[in-house]
Amino acid sequence: MPTITPISDLRNYGTVLEKVSAGSPVYLTKNGHGVYSIRDMEDEENFQKAEAMIQLFCELNAGIRSAEEGDWISEEEMREHFRKKRPDDH
Repeated sequence: MPTITPISDLRNYGTVLEKVSAGSPVYLTKNGHGVYSIRDMEDEENFQKAEAMIQLFCELNAGIRSAEEGDWISEEEMREHFRKKRPDDH
């Protein structure tokens, strides 16, 4: 459950930080409007993983849409494409 606190409470930041825990961020407000959030590092890591997963799914969906439009290449064309991209083994 998040905690909503006025930004002025940061004068006593230790008390504000004590309210932060995994799954329970602190939202700081200014004039009644949300301005900042303070999250536990575990929550931050989970947020970054979720962002990466969303990016991956977007890329996969773009590939599926492209394939559905008929832009298929053969397996041999795909292998040749990646052979050309690989640095020379010399």
